[in-house]
Amino acid sequence: MQLWQLDVTASLFLADGRECKVITGIDDHSRYCVIATVVYRATGRAVCAAFVAAMGEYGVPAEVLSDNGKQFTGRFGKPRPAEVLFERICRENGIAQRLTRPRSPTTTGKVERLHQTLQLELLNVHEPFASIEAAQAAVDAWRKEYNADRPHQSLGMAFPAARFAPATGQALGVRVPASLAPAGPAEPAPSTAGPGEPLVGAAASSTQPASCAVELDRVVPPSGNLWVAGQQIWLGPAMTGRVVRIWADTQRVHVLSAGHRVKTLPSRLDATDLARLRANGAVPAGGPPLPPPSGGVIEVDRTVNASGNISVGNHVISAGAPLAGQRVTVRLDGPVAHILAGGTTVRTVACPVPQQARQQRRGARAATAGPPQLPFPLTVRRRVSIRGAIMIGGQRIQVGLPYAGKTAEITVGSDTYQITVDDGTTLTAPRTTSRDIRRHKASHYPPPHNPG
Repeated sequence: MQLWQLDVTASLFLADGRECKVITGIDDHSRYCVIATVVYRATGRAVCAAFVAAMGEYGVPAEVLSDNGKQFTGRFGKPRPAEVLFERICRENGIAQRLTRPRSPTTTGKVERLHQTLQLELLNVHEPFASIEAAQAAVDAWRKEYNADRPHQSLGMAFPAARFAPATGQALGVRVPASLAPAGPAEPAPSTAGPGEPLVGAAASSTQPASCAVELDRVVPPSGNLWVAGQQIWLGPAMTGRVVRIWADTQRVHVLSAGHRVKTLPSRLDATDLARLRANGAVPAGGPPLPPPSGGVIEVDRTVNASGNISVGNHVISAGAPLAGQRVTVRLDGPVAHILAGGTTVRTVACPVPQQARQQRRGARAATAGPPQLPFPLTVRRRVSIRGAIMIGGQRIQVGLPYAGKTAEITVGSDTYQITVDDGTTLTAPRTTSRDIRRHKASHYPPPHNPG
């Protein structure tokens, strides 16, 4: 309890393709792992919550040592240095904070060695975890074995638990800043608090469930690139200045214009993001919105130019560079425009042409009966890299290190990827980008090195 080393490591993946971080801490003398917390993003608040939870369990260390990450220090902040939450917690609890010299990872070599052991013994051999809760359970089991059942060479083959003793006699407990609000199940709360300081997690029962859907309004910026709680939503410059309604939960994000859904994409938001949106004015949402109606649909034929765009009057609609030079049908259906090639929908975007001006466009005609035909599923092949990942549509998906070097067949859906590996293993990952997929064949990587 004289010195704790703290850091953050990565390379923990969920079955849906998301990469998680592991916040780690080790007691310098005993090598006892005091922190191993799995989080979606290692923000300053997540690091502080894990640190405070560990102090609530083991007591307050005399010193802490970390690198110069923004979670730990604001000394390199711009335009001027400022105290961050971690530094405040250290100050208010009388902890001496030590920082490494820039680009000196060997200074925190003990926690870095902990990362290597965690990677080799658990993360390299485990398939992507079904959920963050499953990942945390696996890391907890590994930490218990590491501390109590695994001999440590640097301790003369003793166990870390045999040399570690929690701090005693701390009657005042841990002082927790009021700004350290509850952060969800992936960021544990401490069990004690000092006089005059709130107990983290005490008010959680009085709030509504963190995972419920929310709705909020946003004005589309000139770039057409909208951001909500760190998630990018591309609507295009044609939507500039429009007020759109965002419906979001932890599974899906829907964009509505004039009361109709114009876009749906997989959600990258977690319970903490939804809670922050509610705190900033978002309202509880009803059920998921329905797609736009099909009444009064207009069709026009256009040739896609070399830039992948189509002109409908004074408005430009992006069809995508792969369609350059092709004759396509543009189906103007409520707030959306479907791009059809050979009678099959190849892209759906927000429609920039006002409803009252559509019948006056050159070549405009009433749409044929029935909705446009959906495209057949696109199937592509990728070779799993030596790190257990594939790249498709500008998105990195972690398949798992056990499949390194194998061929994966991916069925591309509108918002998901269905991935099947050589041995028949199948997993599904959300599609988080809307880029066109131009490469259909597998890339060959050298097989992973096997000393045996």
